[in-house]
Amino acid sequence: MSEKASDRYFRNEACPYFPCHPTGEGGYFNCLFCYCPLYVLGESCGGNSRYTGEGIKDCSACGIPHSKGGYDFVLERLPRVMQMARRRLQPEKEGPHKKGSTFDNP
Repeated sequence: MSEKASDRYFRNEACPYFPCHPTGEGGYFNCLFCYCPLYVLGESCGGNSRYTGEGIKDCSACGIPHSKGGYDFVLERLPRVMQMARRRLQPEKEGPHKKGSTFDNP
């Protein structure tokens, strides 16, 4: 199934990893969320992930971000990711970018 690239859909067949996950949806594959923004939610991401013996989150069995409903699925959960980020930045009011950091040296 081919779709037109938009703010909700992008497909990169030139990627050496394409397709990185099987979706079982007759060829539909959305690359927009190549790296899932819900990774940080751990087990509560809502996807089909597992953890390796070393404690690493393995999302290889989850194709939700690449599926037809994946865009809406991710956007519904992004406020939780933003909430986590806000909590982590509160104690450090300036954020990670402080004068003298490596970001100040181009």
